[in-house]
Amino acid sequence: MNRLRAQALVIAALLFVADRASKLWIESHLTLYDSIPVIPGVFNIVHTQNTGAAFGLFATASPAIRFLVLICASLAMMGILGQMLWQSTASVVAATSTLRLALTLVLGGALGNLYDRLRFDRVTDFLQVFLGSYEWPSFNVADSAICVGATLLALDMFWGRSRQATPVRTS
Repeated sequence: MNRLRAQALVIAALLFVADRASKLWIESHLTLYDSIPVIPGVFNIVHTQNTGAAFGLFATASPAIRFLVLICASLAMMGILGQMLWQSTASVVAATSTLRLALTLVLGGALGNLYDRLRFDRVTDFLQVFLGSYEWPSFNVADSAICVGATLLALDMFWGRSRQATPVRTS
């Protein structure tokens, strides 16, 4: 296995471990719906359980629909992401480091949440953020990794297009 692939696997594994460890800590130290204000009115640690997808989507759907959407779609996407990551780590010039990191973060985060869904049929969320009177839906380490990775993917696509559109001068 080459160095880039090994790095990607280590980062994804560390994300998985950090996600599991943080969820286990929350579950063992806070009862369901307990909250610890960290920055009052801005940020809390809270213990919630999410049987749905992001923002509680599909939480009230039938178990069969939740399985198809949350498990099967996650497995399919992880397969696609894994293949993209495998190709992007074929060599240093195969992809940008931003693309490799983005794919690694999304894959590691998806693995953390998929594990919870398969084992517990729910995901523990515990980070709660407020923007004025708006409460952002609670999230976890895996969700954070997925969001950061998705943002990096978008930036890499934008930067890649701007690099391709800029002609290189040779003189």
